[in-house]
Amino acid sequence: MTDTAISSPNTTETKQPQRQGFVPNVISGLATGLFSIPEGMAYAQLAGVNPVYGLYSGIVSTLVASLSTGTVLMMSTLTSAIALATASVLQVSGIQDSQMPQALFTITFLVGTIMFVLGIFRLGSIVNFVSNAVMTGFVAGASLLIILGQEHHLTGYSPVGANQWQKTVNWLQNVSQWDGTTVAVSVAVIIFMVVLKRVRALEKFAPIIVLVVASLVVNFFHIQTELVGSIATIPNSLPMFILPNFSLIPTLALGSVSVALVALAQGAGISTAVPNPDGSKASQSRDFVGEGLGNLAGSFFQSMATGGSLSRTGISVGAGANSRLGGVFAGLWLGLIVLLFGSYAEKVPLAVIGGMLVVVGIELIVARVPSARLVLKTSDWGSIAAMAITFFSALFIPLQFTIFLGALLSLLLYVVASSHKLRVRQAARLDDGGWEMQDAPTELKSHRANILVVQGLDFFAEVPVLEDALPTARGVTGAVVVLIIRDMQHITSTAIRFMERFVEQLQANGSLLILADVNPAVLSALERSGALEAIGAENVIPATNRILAAEETAWEMAQKWLQQKETADQ
Repeated sequence: MTDTAISSPNTTETKQPQRQGFVPNVISGLATGLFSIPEGMAYAQLAGVNPVYGLYSGIVSTLVASLSTGTVLMMSTLTSAIALATASVLQVSGIQDSQMPQALFTITFLVGTIMFVLGIFRLGSIVNFVSNAVMTGFVAGASLLIILGQEHHLTGYSPVGANQWQKTVNWLQNVSQWDGTTVAVSVAVIIFMVVLKRVRALEKFAPIIVLVVASLVVNFFHIQTELVGSIATIPNSLPMFILPNFSLIPTLALGSVSVALVALAQGAGISTAVPNPDGSKASQSRDFVGEGLGNLAGSFFQSMATGGSLSRTGISVGAGANSRLGGVFAGLWLGLIVLLFGSYAEKVPLAVIGGMLVVVGIELIVARVPSARLVLKTSDWGSIAAMAITFFSALFIPLQFTIFLGALLSLLLYVVASSHKLRVRQAARLDDGGWEMQDAPTELKSHRANILVVQGLDFFAEVPVLEDALPTARGVTGAVVVLIIRDMQHITSTAIRFMERFVEQLQANGSLLILADVNPAVLSALERSGALEAIGAENVIPATNRILAAEETAWEMAQKWLQQKETADQ
């Protein structure tokens, strides 16, 4: 029942099944549908909503997404991280009981819209800007919240407090009020599940076995502990068509963005872990579209927000899925099971769900330990601080704000890394006609050709770093500055303004600026902005396919200009 919450692009590739045809997909669909029962109910409990919505989240949303994602074998469904984020949005938005469950489905609709729009505009790469350090901190913090949030289910005592830590303190202070029977059931469930997970043949289906066996024992022996039926009604029926409450969109829009970010980041690594059977390359943007369509459809059929689940995908592939039909049959099988046996879910003890979620939380934390060690051993203090901040913020502030904080920290880490990426080197002309890369000097030399190679200038925030890295032109006269910008694939407006200021400074001192190895897109932008006129079109040398051709041309131009300058001064 392990849910990876935020998957990593480095996840070990899942072995593809060798069987082909219709039957393997029917079998895998049954296995995945069964697996969705304990996970769906448990994760709905995390969100504090009726467990039936967790079950419904694996029907329509999963089926539609399976038909449309770029990653053919991806299973899009409810996960622990999405459930926690959804709970945070409902809490922060102040949703009342009278507004439920339509508010829940409105979040699903908004998440689907956000995913679909991002996919249509081919913004799948947006998840690549979320750093591993931030995700490690977030997953660890969210996983600890999963464990701490099971206090009532594990012991039968509901702690009070303004936040989860205060509730935990209150819970520990009132051990005498714990229900012994509930504690015994939950501890037995935890031990039973851990033991089953150590048996390789039963590992994947441990949650189903635990759910069925524990529920049968509790009900057969009439053990007095709280059941799902005491908090929710689970009907023998398929999800009915219900409209989301569109009037709540302004209230839930911002929080829904955080849920979408979690869901998208979570599913980003599935295409790497489970490549398409036909060898075609999956598109993250196409995955966004598919996940979005699944949520949009599911929002009208009582589904919570969903996203790519590595654990559910692993179950599907491991059971034999080899095409989109695996996900289609998973949704169909789950629908049939709910239709025929849904009411039996009311007999499931809450202690069983609580015990299974504790195991899930521990597994998630353990799975992130290697990532945390990697960050500590290889990263700078900025990344380590970002990991720690995200972890602790997840414990003390609403999770939706932690998600936004994590996105901001990732952006800051990217900006810092970008500033370190930019380099300015000097290309020195050798006597034999070759070139040698050297450290850039601190100041330009008058009456000389100063050949400077600019590497890594892609981001507007890097321009101030470039200004600091360039040799000073103060007091320099009669010099030629050649900027080789072959690495620059595009140019920002900030960089264009810098070029204009730089050429004005050089021209004021009787010096010349030459841009060499200029990409066509950069050249076009300079022309449209008017900067090309200020620099001089004759002083801009386009890039060619020939190595160093533009540099040689720039060198010859610089020498000719210096000779003409020297002659004019005599």
